[in-house]
Amino acid sequence: MLIEEIMKREVISLSPEHTVRDALTIMQENKIRHLPIVSDAKGLVGIVTDRDLKEVVPSLYSDSRDVTVFKKPLSEIMTTNTISGHPMDFVEEAAVIFYDNQIGCLPIVSNGKLVGILTETDLLYKYIELTGVHQPGSQIEVRVPNIPGILFEVSKVFHEHKLNVLSVLVYPDKENENNKILVIRVKTMNPLNVIDGLRKNGFEVLWPNVPGIDL
Repeated sequence: MLIEEIMKREVISLSPEHTVRDALTIMQENKIRHLPIVSDAKGLVGIVTDRDLKEVVPSLYSDSRDVTVFKKPLSEIMTTNTISGHPMDFVEEAAVIFYDNQIGCLPIVSNGKLVGILTETDLLYKYIELTGVHQPGSQIEVRVPNIPGILFEVSKVFHEHKLNVLSVLVYPDKENENNKILVIRVKTMNPLNVIDGLRKNGFEVLWPNVPGIDL
């Protein structure tokens, strides 16, 4: 999946000459936490976040009454050397950038122009959609050997039970690197029959596996 498929295209931005007061007003009115800073000549030149504003604006509990801070230009508080992405980058690559750099948004630039923005919330919503957790269903976790073709063998069990698979995630097994953990979400509220089928085919079902419940 490409970034252009999930990014917000209508981006609210300000210039370096705008003030802290401008940024506060825009963020409050639009309920956003990130403001790309753009220049007509240079395109994206920085970014201002709600955290940046909290660091310069006096707290309600502070004794400071310095109102000149609200007139300070954003060029003085913005983060420069901004990390950005391209519309044709993969969403998975963007997620790694978020993780490695601990950032909350990624301005999207094409041909030197700001064309979109991707936030951690966008990634979270897309993850929910891709995993199918927003749909009624059940989750099954299966430990399998890390060998070619094993996913096909597991999928045959679901095919035999005519059960629709919503999503499949693959994780490393922390206990044994020769295994993988398959997290499979299926479109049924009663997965007992397919769990029994998995076990009869020699697969280890890790979840559901609640003590005292006969599965």
